[in-house]
Amino acid sequence: MKILVATDKPFAKIAVDGIRAEVEAAGFTLALLEKYTEKRQLLEAAADADAIIIRSDIIDAEVIEAAKKLKIVVRAGAGYDNVDLEAAKKAGVCVMNTPGQNANAVAELVFGLLVFAVRNFYNGASGTELKSKKLGIHAYGNVGRNVARIAKGFGMELYAYDAFCPASIIEADGVKALDSAESLYAACDVVSLHIPATAETKKSINYALLDKMPEGAVLVNTARKEIVNEEEIVTLMETRRDFKYVTDILPGNHAEMQEKFAARYFSTPKKMGAQTSEANINAGIAAAKQIVDFIKTGNERFRVN
Repeated sequence: MKILVATDKPFAKIAVDGIRAEVEAAGFTLALLEKYTEKRQLLEAAADADAIIIRSDIIDAEVIEAAKKLKIVVRAGAGYDNVDLEAAKKAGVCVMNTPGQNANAVAELVFGLLVFAVRNFYNGASGTELKSKKLGIHAYGNVGRNVARIAKGFGMELYAYDAFCPASIIEADGVKALDSAESLYAACDVVSLHIPATAETKKSINYALLDKMPEGAVLVNTARKEIVNEEEIVTLMETRRDFKYVTDILPGNHAEMQEKFAARYFSTPKKMGAQTSEANINAGIAAAKQIVDFIKTGNERFRVN
């Protein structure tokens, strides 16, 4: 069995060592394709792979077609919109993610961005504090729960909306569950986005929703670029000079946002949420363990297709 780690942005060495230990202990062979520059290289490496571990790498129908022996793809991280799930399903390939492994890293970044925002991007002007502000958590999954845990230390009031998570689970954590996105945004000074990019959620964070937020509102996005309606957030920030937007995903209209709203907008140059040594190691080793378990026992616990 050949397990391919295909990462144009490689795992840390300690993570690769951990992956290798898991794979070789199971009697399988590990192959590495790191810092590749052409899709052709991925196609060639995948041709005889039984399993593939990726990060933000694209596994589309062409890759799946080229990988005739492929049984499973694991995305080391929570999001998996870089994998063609339908093509994988048609080819009989299982696709998994590694939920929760990056959750603390992303949640900590949320607060790095929030403190930066409420302190006016450290420009020397007087800012505000997070204490007593109302924080809305949009989607209460692994990251959302870690955001809630950290927010308690800041003394924030916590609210959440999740269409799929029972209110009883949310409220058991001391978080007020609301029954709609509209009520969440209307109630909260700060909203942290944790929804996936789906047909239903793409561009759903729009003018009408954001304009419900109170004066001095802050939106922080460590989820996905596609969920924000980028054209409408420009319109909102033109009409709402009190509104701030901080994001971990560079918008398509970043240059316009920076030019118009430099004092109220910030984006990291690339997605940084899971970029910690700990998350890097955790997600990579979890991916290897899931592959070994799937091949040996058929365990599909984290299957997403």
